[in-house]
Amino acid sequence: MAVTIEEALEFIYKNTIPTSLKIMPLENALGSVLAEDIVASYNLPPYDNSAMDGYAIKMEDAAKSVSVMQTIFAGENSDAVLESGCAIKIMTGAKIPEGCEAIIPIEDVTHQDGKIVLPQNIKKNSHIRFCGEDIKSGTTLLHCGQKLYAHHITLLASQGISHIKVHKKPRVAIFASGDELKMYFESVAAHQLYNTNSPTFFSRVQELGCDVDFIGTANDSLQSIQEHIKSALQSDLIITSGGVSVGDADFTKEAFGAFGYEIFFDKVEIKPGKPTTFGRIGKTLVLNLPGNPMAAALNFELFGQSIILALSGDVAKYLAPIEIKMANDYTLKGGRRSVIPGYFNGMTFAPYDKFAPGMITPLANSNAFMIIDSSCEIFQKGESVKIVPTRFSFTSSSRVDLVNTK
Repeated sequence: MAVTIEEALEFIYKNTIPTSLKIMPLENALGSVLAEDIVASYNLPPYDNSAMDGYAIKMEDAAKSVSVMQTIFAGENSDAVLESGCAIKIMTGAKIPEGCEAIIPIEDVTHQDGKIVLPQNIKKNSHIRFCGEDIKSGTTLLHCGQKLYAHHITLLASQGISHIKVHKKPRVAIFASGDELKMYFESVAAHQLYNTNSPTFFSRVQELGCDVDFIGTANDSLQSIQEHIKSALQSDLIITSGGVSVGDADFTKEAFGAFGYEIFFDKVEIKPGKPTTFGRIGKTLVLNLPGNPMAAALNFELFGQSIILALSGDVAKYLAPIEIKMANDYTLKGGRRSVIPGYFNGMTFAPYDKFAPGMITPLANSNAFMIIDSSCEIFQKGESVKIVPTRFSFTSSSRVDLVNTK
């Protein structure tokens, strides 16, 4: 019996355990998922310092002519003490001298007889960056389960952190099956075609931050498929395409069954790609996708991506939609929930005009998809809809409804 999209995703979230942990140097940490909270050990700034090239002054000297005592440079451990009737020239980032109450930018003073004349209106503490105003020691900077982006590396570097505990990247093995399939570096006969699914999954899995192995293309025989399965069992996830429907030469399920394949679902109420199967062999998850390229790719975006996000340890493991407007009217035949590829231009979404499960051009020309409920038959231009992007990541730490209904 086919499961709904929601039920399929629930099986995925329930049965996917995050990968094990490792210690990683900071320079390799980009894109990793933290397995620990990061707590600040140091204040930032670590001392009161100047936000401008200017002069350290006292408030009582406003509008007065004062002498310039000396200059303090950034990185200099100065023990200067500011006195009334005087100013100290100071560079950006330099430590504020004792007695300083404000910094006057260089361009705001006038020079007169070897001294400087301060402006009348001075705000106390202006242009002073105070110790800990950005980060206070003891503050939690990053949380366990958070994916690291470039500016998170900034936070880690500010604390002198050289190594962090992270989840290992999910390891994914990919193979296809089908006597008719040839790889792009092979010659094809008139009755054969190139295997586009495996290179697609390989590239997409890399984009999602996984380590990936291509096991090859299996023949339509139990022995060949089982040999490929053996080679993939050390992975966290095996992704296959083809051989999961009901044809005489569709041996994939039978081949996996010999290894104790525990199937969580083997059909989904979705168009295209109903014969999508998810299960587990020991600790290795398995996603069997249809052989048709469009069906396989769209189901990967929905189910394969969700498995990888859950494996990664990212708390934001749930796909999240963007709500936008339809670029044009769109009519379809109802009756089954459908996944529709299309193009999102930043403001509106235009569903792809014509596509079929075996096509690949719509994939290259699309950057998002929408899921339409079986009860829907028309969406009008300007109507609000939910889409899921495929060219960038948009996720949530809580479940969000992805399906468009009326």
